[in-house]
Amino acid sequence: MRIRILLLFGFVCFMPRIVNAEGLLTAAFIRDHQLWIKKGEEEIQLTKGRYVYAPKWSFDGRFIAYIDGDEKGEKTDLFIYDTEEKESYQPYTRVETSNFKWSPVKNQLAYNDHGLLNVTKMKDGRPQGFENVSLGVSDFEWFPNGKEFIVSSQSKLLPTGWGPVPLFKIPVDANLNPEKMEHFYTIQTNTMDLFAINAEFFKWSHDGKWVSFLATPTASWANDSNTLCVLSAKGANFQSIGKMLINEDWIKWAPAANQLAYISGEGRFLVKNKKTAIANMPIFRQQKKYTPEGYVDLDLEWFSPDKVIVARAKENKEWDEGPVPTMFTSLYAVNLKTEEQKQITFPKKNELDEDPQAPGSYLSWFRKKEKGSNGDVWLKEGLNGQERIWVKNVDHAPEFFIEK
Repeated sequence: MRIRILLLFGFVCFMPRIVNAEGLLTAAFIRDHQLWIKKGEEEIQLTKGRYVYAPKWSFDGRFIAYIDGDEKGEKTDLFIYDTEEKESYQPYTRVETSNFKWSPVKNQLAYNDHGLLNVTKMKDGRPQGFENVSLGVSDFEWFPNGKEFIVSSQSKLLPTGWGPVPLFKIPVDANLNPEKMEHFYTIQTNTMDLFAINAEFFKWSHDGKWVSFLATPTASWANDSNTLCVLSAKGANFQSIGKMLINEDWIKWAPAANQLAYISGEGRFLVKNKKTAIANMPIFRQQKKYTPEGYVDLDLEWFSPDKVIVARAKENKEWDEGPVPTMFTSLYAVNLKTEEQKQITFPKKNELDEDPQAPGSYLSWFRKKEKGSNGDVWLKEGLNGQERIWVKNVDHAPEFFIEK
């Protein structure tokens, strides 16, 4: 008997520890225009009587910044939800913005208020109040160290045409001091190779050695074609990558390499000419496109260093006028090493899968019907796990909190 007890004890001690990773998943989502969070299987409503969109998690997950707007898009008030105090508050008496970003290293929020870049101060452990950083800001992003910003200003219209697009490196504590504004790079533009009046959607590579952005032309032109560019972290090496639509979600850096995945192709309609491409930095050879003939890719996400998930549909080259047809996308896994491509979700007729995300070891996506705007959040472990609905009846795909 004693031997059996010892054997059992040894078996328990050395059994592999099984953790339910799904129970650790946390996401913010919008349902009926209100902010909710889900932790594991518990759903908690955080706001009432608002018109919420664009939730973003702070560095450590304590805060969620969001816009309290209206149906017409005329109201854009910045609010912060404190998950410890369980309340929403404004970082200042009133802040109007549609462009706000958390620091990558602490709970500090930066926002663009009609061309004025501000950062929040801290009070009692919460982002509260603000300090001015810079005027004349079109778009911005934190440097990976959280100490500076890369900032773009729109080019000027001169009698000879549009001028170049200037980029600046500005410290967080610049406080409008011109002597602290460091010129970073000037994007030379022309109508033949690269015409742009702005630089938007800055994104850093995993190691911080490259930053990507879209060089965007005037409004009507931008609906059909923009130039994806990359710039080295010291502003020395600039490269034009390719043409694409103005969609921030269509640009994704690899999780562990200086590879940039994007959906290439010009033309504002999604019925054709939208191909997944992978660019290796720096670019020395022709980029490889992975979308088969007869198909379009309309969203993408890195699942692992070697696998990209795309939302794919059949082309519709026959359409040329009238209501734009719905593109019924389903998810495919693209193996960059073997070049194998496999369909991994199978929505029913008149349903489409979009917005793939990879929180931890899970794959998530947003499934909705053709004639509806709301949908459900689906989840599966890995690429071969059992799929199921994780959150029902949401307005958009959720914002997962990924611990740094």
